[in-house]
Amino acid sequence: MPITDHRAARLLRVPERPGEKGKRSAPPAAVLVPAVLVTLTALIPLGFVITMTVATGWEDATYLIFRPRVGELAINTVSLIALTVPLTVLIGIGTAWLVERTNVPGARAWALLLAAPLAVPAYVNSYAWISTIPTLAGVWSGVLISVLSYFPLVYIPAAATLRRLDPALEHSAASLGLGPWSVFFRVVVPQLRLAVVGGALLVSLHLLAEYGAFSMIRFSTFTTAIMGQYQSTFNGAAANMLAGVLVLFCLFLLLTESRGRGTAHYARLGSGVAAAPVPARLGRWRLPAVGALAAVIALALGVPLVNIARWLIAGGAEVWTAGPLAGALVQTLGYGFAGAAVTTVLAFPVAWLAVRHPSRFTRILEGTNYVASSMPGIVVALALVTVTISFVQPIYQSTAVVVAAYVLLFLPRALIPLRAGIAQAPPALEEAARALGKAPPTAFLKVTLRLCAPAAAGGAALVFLGVVNELTATLLLSPSGTWTLATRFWSLSGEIDYAGAAPYALLMVLLSLPVTYLLYTQSQKAAGR
Repeated sequence: MPITDHRAARLLRVPERPGEKGKRSAPPAAVLVPAVLVTLTALIPLGFVITMTVATGWEDATYLIFRPRVGELAINTVSLIALTVPLTVLIGIGTAWLVERTNVPGARAWALLLAAPLAVPAYVNSYAWISTIPTLAGVWSGVLISVLSYFPLVYIPAAATLRRLDPALEHSAASLGLGPWSVFFRVVVPQLRLAVVGGALLVSLHLLAEYGAFSMIRFSTFTTAIMGQYQSTFNGAAANMLAGVLVLFCLFLLLTESRGRGTAHYARLGSGVAAAPVPARLGRWRLPAVGALAAVIALALGVPLVNIARWLIAGGAEVWTAGPLAGALVQTLGYGFAGAAVTTVLAFPVAWLAVRHPSRFTRILEGTNYVASSMPGIVVALALVTVTISFVQPIYQSTAVVVAAYVLLFLPRALIPLRAGIAQAPPALEEAARALGKAPPTAFLKVTLRLCAPAAAGGAALVFLGVVNELTATLLLSPSGTWTLATRFWSLSGEIDYAGAAPYALLMVLLSLPVTYLLYTQSQKAAGR
């Protein structure tokens, strides 16, 4: 039986200070100050966009925003999101239902394979498809690559939700005369809303931020256009205005997700435990179901892996020695570990305040970091370029600026697991350690930090995955002569040296696979498996 805070305090005889009951303590300055500084830093990209818009002037800004090129980019972006998101939701829910709620053969193996495409960066997927079908271009090609790259963002939370749903509601609906399809759409689907809406938001934000995948297939989006403007005019007004429009798209998506989430909650009330769901028998649909799962895996995972292998064979042993492969691997690992460590440490004060000192102010601090980190890498990079050149030029194009970009981009990946880990560490245990004579820092390190360590490690792993695959900000901010696996892959694939790029693609996938597996297993644990 789990020990609650009050029971732990009673068992360990923690003395209660007079007047402490019912009074909320003020957050310590050692936590509050770093949390506020982190949040203010996270506002740099938004402040950059606002400042550049004001500096451009109303007349010039109006001209740059309402010109035909921006309209074309907006149509491309809206079309991409409108076509991709429903398809990722359809595939995500459909595959999750097949592996979690039916008797499809090899369900566990399919479950792992369906999460695996998340380890393949979208630009590697684009490289594989463009080397197979060189004529790929335009919006439908973008939709194809995006769906195959991002459907796991819907599949993983949908599968986790299906695992923990109590089938009692479904049984009750069936007993009232509803057929299987009616039960699915009227009972099951509404309970998937939070998972699906959250996954759809992640897919949409990835579509706004993606550069490499769409650049390869010559499909223009705001991110590719901003990069083109930056490379031709170095942070000119046109690029800044496009960045402003892109930020408005991001904020609109966040608002839409918040409204789509609604206020309804689905929870089981009452004694006892939830019944295990009875898998639906597919019958004559069993073979088509296996065929559908195999087709999804073949397109999303088979095509990139087969093409990487094909180019490795074509290049021979020379592709492993022709370029700075070892150096790129070492620098990628260095950036990955540094970004993961710094981001996790800086996320801790924000997560601590959100859990231990909840208030409107701490909710604003936490929410600001989510909003700021939803901005695409190109906007974050442009903001840091401008700030460093204008105010701290000695650190321009330094490792510190690259790591700062990773913190701004990936802070929520560390913040969310840390928040859950701190919530599961009862404050009474730390207070008991103090009562037994431990100094506050020692009590924190030996009790709370140890309990939070698994959550911190999970968050750091997710940040590491993001850093390994990050391309846009690294291209703009990394010091001269720096090569990561992503930037070296991008350079070689841009030269149509597909064989030379293959080792870099393979190493990125191999580095990402363990973290993807960790994400999958965490979702199973959250679902009680």
